[in-house]
Amino acid sequence: MGTLISDPVAKNVRFDADSMWVDFADGRTLGVPLAYFPRLLNATEKQRAKYIISGGGTGLHWEELDEDICVKSLLLGVGDRASSG
Repeated sequence: MGTLISDPVAKNVRFDADSMWVDFADGRTLGVPLAYFPRLLNATEKQRAKYIISGGGTGLHWEELDEDICVKSLLLGVGDRASSG
């Protein structure tokens, strides 16, 4: 029996006070602490809402914040590699 593994596909992004929530096409939802992404943590609610799902759902992009996130990396627990600490 074979198993088909495909890249995760994001369908929606939303935020609460402490986390970014990514809804996937397969029905999963992932919560990621905003502390992983300082640009998003320090952004306004309005700036966070201006995202683009790119690459057919494999990337998240905020033009105004110059933030790009690989959806697959979120599932691996990878935060902003540009941040210090």
